[in-house]
Amino acid sequence: MAARFLVIEGVDGSGKTTQAEELLAWLRSLGRDPVHLREPGSTQVGERLRALLLDAERDAIAPETEALLFFAARRELLRQEVAPALAAGRDVLCERFTPSTLAYQGQEEAAAEFILALDELVVGAQQPDAVIILDLPVETSWQRTQSRAGQEALDGMEARGRAFLQKVREGYLQYAAARPERSLLLEVDGLDRDTVQQQLRSRLQQHFPAEFGVAAR
Repeated sequence: MAARFLVIEGVDGSGKTTQAEELLAWLRSLGRDPVHLREPGSTQVGERLRALLLDAERDAIAPETEALLFFAARRELLRQEVAPALAAGRDVLCERFTPSTLAYQGQEEAAAEFILALDELVVGAQQPDAVIILDLPVETSWQRTQSRAGQEALDGMEARGRAFLQKVREGYLQYAAARPERSLLLEVDGLDRDTVQQQLRSRLQQHFPAEFGVAAR
């Protein structure tokens, strides 16, 4: 059975990390040995760039500059973690990848074109096999983000406001529409975590029956 490169995406508050952790447990129950990564991060340079990019107090920079920093981290992630894991027959589950950069930094047409060019140059043929997008209405995302703000500081992306989040959601929906062969879009509003996880597993089984289907157990 082939190892698969999976990415999980979504607006702030959509439950990416919770669903990723439960998905990892399921993959292990199938006898697989997945690697869990996050973007930016999971390498030394990636974690340092993450601290800079998500710093709510740093100076504002152009979206193209932010994109360059994300892709620098992404290149090292691919080189140091993703490629070796896949070569060893291990699935990779990454929280965020290029779709996030398009949704967050590519909200203007010129910036989006710049990001797509970078993706071709940096990622190239190392595209994920599937991108799971947890879709959540902006109002719900905003409520969850603001609720969390009372418990912990918002990062530099989360603090940009409701209108920004609306464009982020639109960016994800546009990505899914443009790449239906790769995108698994799940509407998660009003669903509990177990139901979301069940739907996520079902979609993966349909998309990759040889790897994750009942017969593969």
